[in-house]
Amino acid sequence: MRIISGKFKGRKLSQPLNKNTRPLKDIVKESIFNLILHSKVINLNLEESNILDLFSGSGSFGIECLSRNVKYVTFIENYKPAIDILKKNINELDTNKNYDLIEQNIFNEKIYINLNKKYDLIFIDPPYSEKKIENLLKIGNIKNKSPIILSIYLSEIKRQCPRADSNRHGLFSQRILSPSCLPIPSPGHIS
Repeated sequence: MRIISGKFKGRKLSQPLNKNTRPLKDIVKESIFNLILHSKVINLNLEESNILDLFSGSGSFGIECLSRNVKYVTFIENYKPAIDILKKNINELDTNKNYDLIEQNIFNEKIYINLNKKYDLIFIDPPYSEKKIENLLKIGNIKNKSPIILSIYLSEIKRQCPRADSNRHGLFSQRILSPSCLPIPSPGHIS
């Protein structure tokens, strides 16, 4: 696993040795960024964007964003072995502190209340076994802030939300979901 573009291009990233964390493969990551950069549906300037990386794992997506000079990345992860690798990967970069790592359960609504940024892109790459993704999308004032939500392998959501744009690599499907099709959010907020 490596950084595919930007100022850290070619640098290798560590990944957890256990099977509980599924790393984001380079070809899938490249497909995601092609989708973001060449979509006819969205207009996103990465260098002016704040990114929220949920289920961050080893940090592959968020670190790729840092390499491409995004304004800010917030990583949220609660699996200790993944957090250790994520910290190692970030510490090996020579980057300014334009990121934050929140080590808490993603489904804890209180963490979203304390976020003080408007996120232009929310990246969700849950473990295959995660069944509560729909609950996650109900957390936060997503509809009012209208971020773009990019998701991978969200089979339950795929049935309910029309996609704005998508790519597919084998079993992996990347979709940009329209915030207007998401469930009505609870009182917490992502701003």
